[in-house]
Amino acid sequence: MEKGPIRFSRKDSTQFFKTLNQRVNTYFKENQVKKTGNWKLHLKTIVMFSMFLAPYFLILTLNLPVWAYLLLTVVMGVGMAGVGMNVMHDGNHGSYSNKKWINKLMGGSIYILAGNVYNWQVQHNVLHHTYTNIHNHDEDLEAGRILRFSKHAEWRKHHKFQHFYSVFLYGLLTFNWAITTDFQQMYRYMKRKLSYGKLPNKVTNWSTLVITKILYISIWIVLPLIFVDIAWWKILLGFFIMHYVAGVILSVVFQLAHVVDDAETPLPDESGTMKNTWAIHQLLTTVNFGTKNRIVNWFTGGLNHQVEHHIFPHISHIHYTKISKIVKQTAKEFNLPYNEYKTTRKAIISHFKHLKELGKNPALQY
Repeated sequence: MEKGPIRFSRKDSTQFFKTLNQRVNTYFKENQVKKTGNWKLHLKTIVMFSMFLAPYFLILTLNLPVWAYLLLTVVMGVGMAGVGMNVMHDGNHGSYSNKKWINKLMGGSIYILAGNVYNWQVQHNVLHHTYTNIHNHDEDLEAGRILRFSKHAEWRKHHKFQHFYSVFLYGLLTFNWAITTDFQQMYRYMKRKLSYGKLPNKVTNWSTLVITKILYISIWIVLPLIFVDIAWWKILLGFFIMHYVAGVILSVVFQLAHVVDDAETPLPDESGTMKNTWAIHQLLTTVNFGTKNRIVNWFTGGLNHQVEHHIFPHISHIHYTKISKIVKQTAKEFNLPYNEYKTTRKAIISHFKHLKELGKNPALQY
């Protein structure tokens, strides 16, 4: 299917989203709570940045044995994923604070995570949140030819093994950001004139990308090469480990919400119109997991509450546990699905089971 324009149905005889939106707004009004982050998010920000950056400064200033150095890079990888899911994510959705400059600052933390604000906002806020799980439109489902995340994607022989090798590739997510992905995405998005808000100036956008990449390499590779007295290849190994750990965490968290048995991958009709309204489409294509687990809730930045996040992306994840009760009850009243796995373990099992199914030759299944 070509990437033509997609429209969502406007026929919602049940008035699901209108009712849900009113109830959620009433919750915030009655409890006199802002929809943005609060002290809990601010405290978490300090913790995540400390986990990410403190080991870096220890590596630069202390004479550590190699095993300790490599262990710290693992901690940095966990912190890197934590900053991405809790700080950068809310910032670039405009939900971290009610002040634009704070959102911009926190969203800009993606630059020290190897990413780019413009690219991330287009891929995530525009393409993923608008066209969730729609083949050829949601780029989060695209993994080239090596992985098959949708039944509508082309099948290749090696896909029958993807439930075995996929997890090893997940770790390359942020590493690819640093090396190639951002350049490819910017070229593609600027050519299509895509943007989240005002389309940025082409020269300014490319200059920002190049300058931030140079600064990134300088901070994470050049400075350690200068100040840390160990072989250059060990520096590069530590850099790779940090990215690999972060990549595995970020990739798995995303896959558990969208590439599982219960998440649908619907297509538009011949006119480019989806069967359901946008809000109902989000219910069908997203899945929650482990929402009763406080550690999972805290560390994933509410990304285990994907149903709530996709319907209300401008509300900080700090509030998802509370509003999830409203969303679940409203969906039940309107006889609509509310997909969730009680535990993270069940979601992981479902993901790799789903990958195995997608890896089967479609021609042999009919």
